[in-house]
Amino acid sequence: MNLKDKNILVVGLAITGIPLVKVLSQLGGKIIVNDLKPREALKDAIEELKDLNIEYILERHPDDLSDLKQIDLAVVSPGVPLDIPFIQQLKNQHIEVIGEIELSYRLSKANIIAITGTNGKTTTTALTGAIFENTGSKTYVVGNIGVPAISKALETKLGEPMVMEVSSFQLESIVDFHPKVAAILNLTPDHLNRHKTMENYREAKFNIFKNQTPEDYAIINYDDEICRLHSDSLTAQKVYFSRKQQLKEGIYVEDSNIVISFNNKKTNVISINEIKIPGSHNLENALAATAMAYLMGVDTEIIAKTLREFKGVEHRTELFDTINGINFVNDSKGTNPDASIKAIEAINAPIILLAGGMDKGSDFTEFISSFKGKVKELIVYGETAEKFQNTARNNGFHNCTRVRDLDEAVNAAYEIAVEGDTVLLSPACASWDMYPNFEERGKHFKKIVSNLRRS
Repeated sequence: MNLKDKNILVVGLAITGIPLVKVLSQLGGKIIVNDLKPREALKDAIEELKDLNIEYILERHPDDLSDLKQIDLAVVSPGVPLDIPFIQQLKNQHIEVIGEIELSYRLSKANIIAITGTNGKTTTTALTGAIFENTGSKTYVVGNIGVPAISKALETKLGEPMVMEVSSFQLESIVDFHPKVAAILNLTPDHLNRHKTMENYREAKFNIFKNQTPEDYAIINYDDEICRLHSDSLTAQKVYFSRKQQLKEGIYVEDSNIVISFNNKKTNVISINEIKIPGSHNLENALAATAMAYLMGVDTEIIAKTLREFKGVEHRTELFDTINGINFVNDSKGTNPDASIKAIEAINAPIILLAGGMDKGSDFTEFISSFKGKVKELIVYGETAEKFQNTARNNGFHNCTRVRDLDEAVNAAYEIAVEGDTVLLSPACASWDMYPNFEERGKHFKKIVSNLRRS
């Protein structure tokens, strides 16, 4: 892809913006950065890019494309909705609008293994990456997991595996993106403030398969009815995984073992009791990772070894500390109700649950209904606190305390906790009302807990 002397508009600096601008500059592009934030809010990024010749348009989108030079390409941050008037104006001018993962795909030589779904993406991506790393291959674990794909794209060599976590926001802006193996783990309502309807959200997720051919593999959760029914029209070879059903062909559980049945060959991989990461949702993640690795030619012994050793990822049902017999579990990655339900199911009672954050348009009724005697107190904070309180009250759960922020939530939980309790941070919401991302929220939780220990 020749970008030398091309005028490239980068819309939204965000997390991927700095490595994106560096790569575009390295390839000889002439870069204009547009962001709605003021210069002060972007000062660290601008300082890091100070040696590059970049034009900035900040605190507004250009009023008119005549404000700009002739733009050859626009690369849009996942956080920028594609239906805003400015983006539509770019498209009407026949300027190609793509996202960072599309550009990474065009620049990379790797075999892409892509993973999406509402929940479990990060754990499955990290686990799949660990399996490939245990083969001795140079492996790139990138995407929504925290390492921008663009930061590694130019390093890749032909045939090297790039395991990529991709979100619905990222998949909205793909054009040619073509993974050799792609997986959808599950679908439950999320980001409806952006996608508006569940159908739109589903279509964005299923974009992961749109450029696959019959030589590629589509990994589908058989137990998820939306995923299973919507997979009929896929071009790639469909391979199902199931925690609940024994499949004629696919990856499933039989007699407490993970089993692969493929091409008239049946292989036992590992007893599910040997898998380190807890919870039925993590068993599904292990099945998906097994399927992807096996279809890419990884030996089942390496898959089994990795499943025995893999301890999970930071911020996902992470037991951080135990103080006076009280467990503190960091599940900041629980950014929607379904993710937090899975955390509640995986943790032993009694639970003091900390929840709250930015409202993504979620309904918390099922979340409250999942407590089933396991949650003895719900402590809520942030933008959604009142919504949580009202939903809890309307569903007969009255042990609900509202506080100002996460500091107050952790301290309130510790006040009422007794030996054997678990204080679980699983917010069921995005972090963006108080934190730049769920990682910072999780780190803050752990800092508060560390201060408790010191005191």
